[in-house]
Amino acid sequence: MLTVSELNIYPIKSLAGIALETAVVTSRGLQYDRRMMLVDENNCFFTQREYPAMALLQPVLTNDGLLIRHKNNSSDALFIPQQPSNSELVNVTVWDDTCEGQLYEAGINDWFSQALGLSCKLVYMPVTSNRAVDKRYASNNEITSFSDGYPILVIGQASLDDLNNRLAAPLPMNRFRPNIVFTGGGAFLEDEMALFTINGIRFSAVKPCARCVMTTINQDTMEQSKEPLKTLAGYRFKDNKILFGQNLLHKGTGAINVGDAIDIINFQPAAI
Repeated sequence: MLTVSELNIYPIKSLAGIALETAVVTSRGLQYDRRMMLVDENNCFFTQREYPAMALLQPVLTNDGLLIRHKNNSSDALFIPQQPSNSELVNVTVWDDTCEGQLYEAGINDWFSQALGLSCKLVYMPVTSNRAVDKRYASNNEITSFSDGYPILVIGQASLDDLNNRLAAPLPMNRFRPNIVFTGGGAFLEDEMALFTINGIRFSAVKPCARCVMTTINQDTMEQSKEPLKTLAGYRFKDNKILFGQNLLHKGTGAINVGDAIDIINFQPAAI
């Protein structure tokens, strides 16, 4: 039996994640997931790839927004309302996509600029901003948030266990920033899960997730190493990419929970 074991959201792109017991699936992915993003003076996105210190900023969900604390200085906290009071909209860039973002107030931007030691602005994705997923993989004009490209990422716990059995020091799942983690089945079963349901919502695996240097950043210390990419390259390498996890599209909305069963409808050939 396959069971959901973790649900995670990352309200601000590339900052630390939040573990949930229940998550609401919306048209863009899990509710609150990557609806906010830090950008530079040209409104281009920031990530841990260039600025590992982003990993040390920990969001906490509140009734009406987010509370951000630095993992090394929890007394210095910032409250961010769920949506900006500022109505100013700008075009922001995420990889090859340009979409609309709503600017937060100067005080919020100043806090992040000081915390990270770089000039940055926080933007929110309003409901009027519909960022389409890659048309090569879309089936029904699906949209996503400020994610790298797809609404939801799934990884099986057995896949991480397999990797950790090959490493000198095991790594936690947060290196890979999944939305859904499941237990049951063998390593890399997610590669073969073409279509499945959780609590009546249909999910389809459309593209293996290519991994980058973010996986080498310790999410608690921001220290970097060669792992896990060095080891993964030995057995999860295809078409010049290191693959770990599956990007999902979905049909339907509603709540999913830790402990929910995953029912596979169709299988597909494994990615590797």
